[in-house]
Amino acid sequence: MNRPELGLQQLHAFAVLAEELHFGRAAARLGIAQPPLSQQIRRLEAKVGHPLFHREPGRVSLTAAGEELLPAARRAMAELAAGLHTARRAGAGEAGRLRIGFAGSLALTVLPELLRRYREHRPAVELEIREMTTAPQLAAVQERRIDLGLLREPPETAGLRIETLLTEEFVAVLPAGHPLAGQRIVPLAALAGEPFVLMPRAVAPTVHERILDVCRSAGFTPDLGQQAVEWQTVAALVGAGLGVSLAPAGIRRLRLPGVAYRRITPGTERTRVAACWRSGEEGGPLLAGFLATLRGFTDGGR
Repeated sequence: MNRPELGLQQLHAFAVLAEELHFGRAAARLGIAQPPLSQQIRRLEAKVGHPLFHREPGRVSLTAAGEELLPAARRAMAELAAGLHTARRAGAGEAGRLRIGFAGSLALTVLPELLRRYREHRPAVELEIREMTTAPQLAAVQERRIDLGLLREPPETAGLRIETLLTEEFVAVLPAGHPLAGQRIVPLAALAGEPFVLMPRAVAPTVHERILDVCRSAGFTPDLGQQAVEWQTVAALVGAGLGVSLAPAGIRRLRLPGVAYRRITPGTERTRVAACWRSGEEGGPLLAGFLATLRGFTDGGR
């Protein structure tokens, strides 16, 4: 016949009595009367099937069975205390694992400082960071493979909340030897007729379309040439002389040889950076904590 599992309350009473070796002192330490303590010990001994203490007038000592049980009881108490601590921290959004997708260009601007600030306040949270373009990020959020996405120009998507964090100006990306690279500010219309290096529509549909719209607003449709899925690759292909591009201003931090970055006129066109997550889940402690850091960062904390 299987014996019932040992109760944590009984193990705690046993461990305290094993330390005090005195029923009166142990009961006082536990905040209970001596008879209930004696009952708990007897019930525990019944579960073990052997006495745990020698009871002699004026003296209490552990039996061999008690000596063997004591380390296990202490481990159980320590594991319970650790588990309660972790549970409390998880409930407060201070522990657990948060999975975040991000657009590669954000690693050149806001992402490093944002993550640093979050880690300062929640160092016990395990962050799983994945670099992803727009379409894969949206799919990953919908399919619960990531908890939050940080991306550019996200389209409105059923079942997802999207919140704009900031906007960023566009810059012209030119080969260093290009005639327009000698100008401090480049008229956008001057790029008409140039081959463009862009991200493919299939990978970043809204970013791709946004750049086309910016060019159309200047009176031309860009001549699409080479394609690349990362901004660093876009800039490298431009530096190789394969075309020009428009990119978020943060790309200027890529100090690639043979590449020039120039402001454009009109300079009113900007690209949107947003966060997205599954609707109804912003109240979860981990996500809520990250969103609080995010909003504080973009509302003037930079």
